[in-house]
Amino acid sequence: MVDVGPKKIIGEIVRLEKGEAVIQVYEDDTGLQVGAAAESTGRPLSVRLGPGLIGAIYDGIQRPLELLYQQSGAFMEPGIRGERIDPNKQWDFVPNQEIAEKLGRKEPVAIKPGLLLGSVKETESITCKIMVPPTCKGGTLLELKGAGAYTINDVIALSDKEEPFSLAHWWPVRMPRPSARRLAADKPLVTGERVIDIFFPLSKGGAAAIPGGFGTGKTMTQHAIAKWCDADIIIYIGCGERGNEMTDVLTEFPHLVDPRTGRSLMERTILIANTSNMPVAAREVSIYTGVTMAEFYRDMGCHVAIMADSTSRWAEALRELSGRMEEMPAEEGFPAYLPTRLAEFYERAGRVETLNGDEGSVSIIGAVSPPGGDFSEPVTQHTKRFIRCFWALDRELANARHYPAIGWLDSYSEYAEEVKPWWEQVNPAWAVVRQKALDLLKKEQRLSEIVRLIGPDALPDDQRLILVVAEIIKNGFLQQNSFDEIDMYCAPTKQVRLLELMMSFYEKAAMCIKLGAPLVQITALPERERLSRIKSEIQNTDTASLDDFGFKMKKVMEDLERSYRSKEHL
Repeated sequence: MVDVGPKKIIGEIVRLEKGEAVIQVYEDDTGLQVGAAAESTGRPLSVRLGPGLIGAIYDGIQRPLELLYQQSGAFMEPGIRGERIDPNKQWDFVPNQEIAEKLGRKEPVAIKPGLLLGSVKETESITCKIMVPPTCKGGTLLELKGAGAYTINDVIALSDKEEPFSLAHWWPVRMPRPSARRLAADKPLVTGERVIDIFFPLSKGGAAAIPGGFGTGKTMTQHAIAKWCDADIIIYIGCGERGNEMTDVLTEFPHLVDPRTGRSLMERTILIANTSNMPVAAREVSIYTGVTMAEFYRDMGCHVAIMADSTSRWAEALRELSGRMEEMPAEEGFPAYLPTRLAEFYERAGRVETLNGDEGSVSIIGAVSPPGGDFSEPVTQHTKRFIRCFWALDRELANARHYPAIGWLDSYSEYAEEVKPWWEQVNPAWAVVRQKALDLLKKEQRLSEIVRLIGPDALPDDQRLILVVAEIIKNGFLQQNSFDEIDMYCAPTKQVRLLELMMSFYEKAAMCIKLGAPLVQITALPERERLSRIKSEIQNTDTASLDDFGFKMKKVMEDLERSYRSKEHL
């Protein structure tokens, strides 16, 4: 990193050749003259990590936007700086009792990366663990300060190498933070969205992409996941998005209520805002800034979910910077190293055992904005190589106000087999009903093409039944109402039970039709109508009412089946 010119605007060395440094500045360089001084800061592009990140709003290079707004108003002046974490705020530090007792007995305490020195209550929801940074090269701990109030710059521990430890440290954004080992991705990130959790699940530590054209609901889907998923911390990166969209995020998030605690969602959220009118170079860095913060909290044993909106704008920034450096363009003008950079980002997701033995994870959900909704363009295609969960947004569903507009034909998840044991503990029928429902929706798609040509009346009743049940699944299961107090979030037990009831209805109805019952008689049953509404009538915890409805529906269908069996016998 370098400070350029009299205003000390922030820049980064992007290339060295023949003794000359090529510097990319992150701010408006108006007024910069030939011969202006450029001074190195002595460190690569880095972020300050410590208590005080939660609830903050940063730009792509970790400048605190709220503080800068107070200093310079709505538009940032070139060279303006602000402390990344408030240096004057005091935090109540609680030392690691075990280490404190050892030091009290004059026993040596070996320093190793990830050693827990103590903790700080960062918000009501999050406790920040103070650990030895991963770059530490050994030694012995000489002193650990006692409980008390400290700022992030105060020394709380000393080693025999005279290396002081404080509550915060620096970390280069492009360098992944190390972990002890990677763990299997066998626990799902429960989002409360039925189409995701049941059909296309994402594991904790997994990577997913949400591609879709303008207005298909990428941002809204990410907002819903951010509010309801069972991650401990949310990091929302607005990368090159329109200013009005980012304004909505910045004004709405502080007012969202965390369903876990009943307090503000900002108590476990970090926002990184890099709108499309901000410097393009900072946009390219913003996703690295976000994922580095995520790894910091992962190392404490937290499960972190990153919402990157959108990686297409990030790729466009990469293309622009590549063009400025006169590099050879590849497909559609993107640099040849686009796949490498995408891989570097998505590979930082994962569920790991941390250096101090905890379990933590970083899950990445990246929105992709292909021009014209064309999934064959380079960013979408290369992204598919590095993610294992693909939630393709469908324009027709979005236009029909079907939310979330995740298409069940183009979407897929490779985590389904890995999270299967977890779901089968919730309900052993998960894998069976999931596959049956997906197969039925695929049959419905093929039949719909025939119906467009010859009309539904030309189909036999057993095929028309597929159309009827597919409609029930679409309206009563896949579609979710974010403004309905019951339906805005669906618990795992309720999700599986709902789908189980629908597939049970289909199997019983198919048997009745086989015995000679007309489809009209089945569709006239009140149980069929209620199947589409039950999602918003029964609370998540009221499993007894679901079972009661299932028992009544089964009895009605079995009575109908018996009546036609007796007619067949006669």
